[in-house]
Amino acid sequence: MGVKKRWVRLGAFTLVGLLIVGAVVQFTGLLSRLNPFETSTVDRSQPAVLQAMRDLSQYHAAVGDYQVIVDIEKDVKWVPASIAGERTLFVAAGSVDAYVDFGSLVENSLTVSEDRKSVEVRLPDPQLAKPNLDNERSYVFGQERGLIDRLGALVSVPNQQQFHLAAEKRIADAAQHSGLLERAKANTKAMLTGMLQALGFRVTFPAEPTT
Repeated sequence: MGVKKRWVRLGAFTLVGLLIVGAVVQFTGLLSRLNPFETSTVDRSQPAVLQAMRDLSQYHAAVGDYQVIVDIEKDVKWVPASIAGERTLFVAAGSVDAYVDFGSLVENSLTVSEDRKSVEVRLPDPQLAKPNLDNERSYVFGQERGLIDRLGALVSVPNQQQFHLAAEKRIADAAQHSGLLERAKANTKAMLTGMLQALGFRVTFPAEPTT
């Protein structure tokens, strides 16, 4: 009988413990729901509105990925940097498309031979699209501010547009001198050659004038 009573008491204690734990869990959940400082996010954005549609005649033949570190410093004349001024290091990553606009082709851009076995193609020069910054890979790496600028940052939202514009300019310059345009032209020629050869044509491109 003594052993049986001990098991009964142990079971009762266990049951009481479980009830207490359950009550604590429920009470904790209730407190979290009643937290007056709890924050929530509500997205009240309106749906996108179509403003225009355009037909494209561009063949995007190559894309370059670039990364640049923008180092911009603003100094206030005759004032120490610890008081006013700032220096920002901004890491930017983005891509540039090189494309050929077939919409600019004129009537004599394609010359078919009399026996209709060959075709001469005169391609327009490839162009570079506007740099496309990757926001997930672009960020402020480091920033030093004077006292006045630090105080101003507490009451205003920092404007990073200048860093984006500077990064886009540097990426565009890099794309211009990285051989991307030449690669786009070569890829376009290869695409047109394969397509026209499949139609039974021998494809040639006129020699470009040398400078």
